Amino acid sequence: MRQLFVFTVIPKDRMFYKFAFYGFLKNLRLFEPFLYLFFRDAGLSYTEIGALIGLREISTTFLEIPTGVYADIFGRRKSMLMSMSSYMISFSIFFLFKNFWLFAVAMILYALGDAYRTGTHKAMILEYLKMKGILKKKVEYYGATRSYSQLGSAVNALLAALIVFYSGNYRYIFLITILPYILNFINLATYPKELDGEITHHLKKGMMREQIKSTLRDFVAMFKSKLVLKAIMNSTIFSASYEATKDYLQPVLKTLALSLPIFLFLSGKQRTAVVIGVVYFILYLLTSYSSRNAYKIVNRIGNLGRAINLTLLLAGIFLIFTGIFYHINLLLLSVIIFVLLYVFHNIRRPMNVGYISDQIKSRVMASGLSVESQVKTILASIFAVLMGFFADYFGIGIALALLGVMILIISPPFFVEEKD
Repeated sequence: MRQLFVFTVIPKDRMFYKFAFYGFLKNLRLFEPFLYLFFRDAGLSYTEIGALIGLREISTTFLEIPTGVYADIFGRRKSMLMSMSSYMISFSIFFLFKNFWLFAVAMILYALGDAYRTGTHKAMILEYLKMKGILKKKVEYYGATRSYSQLGSAVNALLAALIVFYSGNYRYIFLITILPYILNFINLATYPKELDGEITHHLKKGMMREQIKSTLRDFVAMFKSKLVLKAIMNSTIFSASYEATKDYLQPVLKTLALSLPIFLFLSGKQRTAVVIGVVYFILYLLTSYSSRNAYKIVNRIGNLGRAINLTLLLAGIFLIFTGIFYHINLLLLSVIIFVLLYVFHNIRRPMNVGYISDQIKSRVMASGLSVESQVKTILASIFAVLMGFFADYFGIGIALALLGVMILIISPPFFVEEKD
């Protein structure tokens, strides 16, 4: 009998909409569709941009332990509130200054926000489903809440484009991004205390040292299991390559916008804003739909493991053809395939969360998701630095194609089992 997902109606109660509202507001990061263009406008090279992205990713890994201790002492809700606060300070620095080293400080604060948040909100959702006795619906439930995140990204693209179009300045989008994060701070503050997890209430002597040892033990233990190793690496290779390359869509769209014989009465920045706003809006509507319907892809392919393996291969293929088409100036085809990469990332994420949770015992679920996040950030930082270096020396197209080839080479040993 095939291992298929059977669609069941998920409960859309008050907490479902609070989870969904969190994702919607979190993804109102108005700077994201223009982040690389903002950095380029500030005079940074792609190597420097890659270094900043790598710094953000690796800082997140190192900050996982102290933020984990904070969550143990004060609970998941306060950890999420600290996340929102760190993000808002980071946005303020990007708005106020225009310097690589201050950008590096802002990136570390951004990483701190990620470290407080990464895995924590998913753990709260899984805790809630466990409390309600509907943990078996985790793929559908998580996919449904994630679809609201992608809807937020779609709205985000239009708002960001309007701001850049009328202001002609990328910096203002960081200032305005603070507003939805204030609303999310309020939303998270009203989560029920039952989702906090176990709280120690005070910092015991040697707790940090024990947390480090515990994390290292969990890290090593996860990789002693061949099934868990493959599940984590399969997930992180795709996610890391996506994180390292997704924002290169921005310079690709800028090149496309300036090459189109339309809106010639507008400035170059305004034409770029229009094209980026429209493309990102359509892109995130597609990713919202795909995330919500990930289980249908599994049903069509007939096996969760097979679906995960196939989409990992497609990631490398998409990057190769995106890069080739950009290099030979077939810009529209390059953009279309880039959009497909976004779509498949959002199809895969609910699949990966479901598959990993099937390989790890529930009592170490948080550790498993944390290990996955740490491996992803390490790989993403490596890929980001490589992409920046390749983009400066060979051009964006060749850089994307080279990373795609790397994905195809390193992926096969980490294909997961395709059990019927």
